[in-house]
Amino acid sequence: MGDKKRALIVVDVQNDFCPGGALAVPRGDEVIEPLNRLIDEFLARGDLVIKTRDWHPAVTKHFAAYGGKWPVHCVQGTKGAEFHPQLRDDPRIIVVSKGMGDADGYSGFDQTGLERILREHGVEEVWIGGLATDYCVKHTALDALREGFKVRVLRDASRAVNLDPHDEERAIEEMRRAGAEIA
Repeated sequence: MGDKKRALIVVDVQNDFCPGGALAVPRGDEVIEPLNRLIDEFLARGDLVIKTRDWHPAVTKHFAAYGGKWPVHCVQGTKGAEFHPQLRDDPRIIVVSKGMGDADGYSGFDQTGLERILREHGVEEVWIGGLATDYCVKHTALDALREGFKVRVLRDASRAVNLDPHDEERAIEEMRRAGAEIA
């Protein structure tokens, strides 16, 4: 059994980031099937599964209406902030909420206690997938590397916003240069 403990970090697979949502990532729902397979595999092995979620207050500088860059999305307690209904749910999954103040909260490590949770469980390697490759997945991966974790980014289980058509390639390259394995 002496395997290094792994954690799967499922980033922001919420209704507002999926087709039909307030800030839909193109084909964002395509990440659900590969992520569900990994969730089952990680739980079966006794590894950690963590879901991050944007959990914004109704008024925050993150939103364009208040000086930020984004439309209103993933407001606490709304349907848009809920995890996509097809994403696997299980009582063993730990949920980490981010973006609860005025910070953008792109990273799952941003004022969430995620690093402490991983250390308490003896995790050394994190696998990261979800939405969106060029924002929250990228920032979570870069912070995980900075914290000393081995990082694998799951390209087939991530999708990009691509505000600029090349944002996804740039994000992948930035993560690779920082030391992430792109799987």
